[in-house]
Amino acid sequence: MNNNDGIPYLLLLGSTMKNLEFDRKRRSFLKLSGLLGLGLASGVVLPAAKAEAVLFGRNEYKVTKTHLTMGTYVTITVLHNSRDQAEQAIGETLEEIERLNLLLTRFGNSSPVAELNDQGKVEYLAPEMAELVSKSLYYYQRTGGAFDITVKPLLDLYQESFAQSHQPGEKDILALLDTIGSDKLQIQGNGIQFAGPKMGITLDGIAKGYIVDQASALLTAKGITNHMINAGGDIKTSGNGANAKPWTIAVQDPAKKGHFPDIIKMHNGAVATSGNYEVYYDKEKLFHHIVNGKTGHSPDLSSSVTVSAPTVMDADALSTSVFVMGPVEGVRFINSQKNCECLVITRDGEKKGSANWRV
Repeated sequence: MNNNDGIPYLLLLGSTMKNLEFDRKRRSFLKLSGLLGLGLASGVVLPAAKAEAVLFGRNEYKVTKTHLTMGTYVTITVLHNSRDQAEQAIGETLEEIERLNLLLTRFGNSSPVAELNDQGKVEYLAPEMAELVSKSLYYYQRTGGAFDITVKPLLDLYQESFAQSHQPGEKDILALLDTIGSDKLQIQGNGIQFAGPKMGITLDGIAKGYIVDQASALLTAKGITNHMINAGGDIKTSGNGANAKPWTIAVQDPAKKGHFPDIIKMHNGAVATSGNYEVYYDKEKLFHHIVNGKTGHSPDLSSSVTVSAPTVMDADALSTSVFVMGPVEGVRFINSQKNCECLVITRDGEKKGSANWRV
């Protein structure tokens, strides 16, 4: 696409058209991470795209920077009349993204999440983690348990099993179900602890969206009102794209056949996609990073779920929830939520949309 065709910046949910080779390496890395059971930790070094700056007319630069963090590539694009100010704001925003990632990740040994998983309790929660845990408990209740941050023991079982070249046994899965359930998290003052042993949490299904929201707010505070952030399919747009047009986003085809199931245009919006095609543990994708805490298995009725919501954090949590619920129940649920819409692509390639999402 060029900058004069009305689509100033076409973005796949999960990749950018301007960085297809970059995205190919990202997807290869994520696939390998899933198949080998590797943790998607911060600090992994892969080839990174260079920052770009393009001048539109006399008074507007489009500045784009891509950075590897949160187990994915984060691309920030801003439109501003000062290239230097735009580049500085992007740099400071990436620093904040990395700070929040180190605080909220379950990988490594230094984060409060890792401490909770190791010790079974944390005496004091950082405000950001407290907010995310609180929101996670809200969605656990709102979705009837479809969104559950306590599924980490099941993910660990998947990882360990496939690292030994076999799938998890049903007996092993069932043995873990007593450890699953966000209602087993005990909030005590400013701290949190598990109700029993062998529990663990992962904020993977909500933290990325939260971090994108915070990054967007920081850019706005710095006077960068026209921007877009894409963190591996968690996308926030603000203001205008190039030439005062809306930002244009294409929903990625989970079958990777090269067509777009839908295209979204928006000025100020938040959207996220959850799919079984990015991080999975077996070639058949029966075991992937989305898990139903009630059954112990990965849902298999959907290939991808895209949700638009008031915030990226909401869209992130809801896309995971709808994936767990299944297409019919998930669409029905989204229809009951204010200011939310969804597009579900089933395992058979059928598209199912919520009331105001045209399919």
